[in-house]
Amino acid sequence: MTMNKLFKHVFFVLVISCISYSAYSQNLRMQLRERKFENKVARAQNPGMRKVQVVKEAFLNQQLALTRAQAERFWPIYRQYQNELFEVRRLKRLNNSDAQANGAEQVKKDLDYDAQLVDIKKHYNEEFMKILPPEKISQLIKSEREFNDELVRKLHEQNPVKQ
Repeated sequence: MTMNKLFKHVFFVLVISCISYSAYSQNLRMQLRERKFENKVARAQNPGMRKVQVVKEAFLNQQLALTRAQAERFWPIYRQYQNELFEVRRLKRLNNSDAQANGAEQVKKDLDYDAQLVDIKKHYNEEFMKILPPEKISQLIKSEREFNDELVRKLHEQNPVKQ
């Protein structure tokens, strides 16, 4: 009988923890969406960033060979996905650039930002699955990595690091 009560208490604590975490994640996601407009304004003010985004979308469109119907549904969601990732990464950079008196708090925030990035990727992976087959989502991930690697390589060619 006591084992049954213990199980009930543990189960109750787990349920409350899951609900709390879910509510916390949803709150963070809502905050990110509220910042979306601000993020778009900041990106629009940086023409270099906009050019890279246009080239990246053209590259991904070619790699994925999207149909017109897929493209119409995919690109708005992909742009929203990119904006949310951009915003969390920006916050993470700000957190890491600030010399906080409490280093433990800074590390905790950094881990929270990493968790937010994973949550965003999981959420949008589900959204992409509603539009594209798994093979194209896998190709998307590979193509993004390929594009980013090529971008970094070209930047290093333009501005070689002096040792």
